[in-house]
Amino acid sequence: MHIPSVETTEIELLTFADALAAANTPSAEYDIQKWLYAPNFYSEYRYILGTRGTHPLICVGINPSTAKPDALDNTLKSVERIAHGNGYDSFLMFNVYAQRATKPDDMERTCNQALHHENMEAFRYLLSMAEQPAVWAAWGAIIEKRRYLPRCVADMLSISRDYDAQWYCAGAISKKGHPHHPLYLRKDEKLKPFDTEAYLRSQMAGV
Repeated sequence: MHIPSVETTEIELLTFADALAAANTPSAEYDIQKWLYAPNFYSEYRYILGTRGTHPLICVGINPSTAKPDALDNTLKSVERIAHGNGYDSFLMFNVYAQRATKPDDMERTCNQALHHENMEAFRYLLSMAEQPAVWAAWGAIIEKRRYLPRCVADMLSISRDYDAQWYCAGAISKKGHPHHPLYLRKDEKLKPFDTEAYLRSQMAGV
């Protein structure tokens, strides 16, 4: 379990650029040829966790929990299975908001704009890794937990247009239009196109 010990505004954040540089530096903790982990140490926040490859699937959840290289949680294990089952050679887990919290109810009430900015820099980097990046929307109804989360998604969608990203979902869409969370999906679940523009219009109407 990870319960935030402090608000992220109370800690010194590593910029994504510095976190990426560290993630590309050999580590005694894990194999950097296999894993991309930024920051490359366990902290109150995480920008990226995934495997390296030439044909990655970017999965977008709400916020990180306890997973780290060679110690994936059940959500990340499902993400890896779905990625491989859909023909991708690697997966990259990203999140709408970078604060670690096992229970979304423990997420901070106010968006830390500095953390959000660096998280969007991480998203730009992930999108730059492929000519036409594939992005799996997988945040579920948890997005309703904080009012700032749809705004974070709006920023992500704006960025993704610059990279001609293709958005997908897996499993059933909720009554409110939210894409399914990775847990409890069939092992052979296939990705399908997800209309992010329509989704955003419906979500931002009440924000």
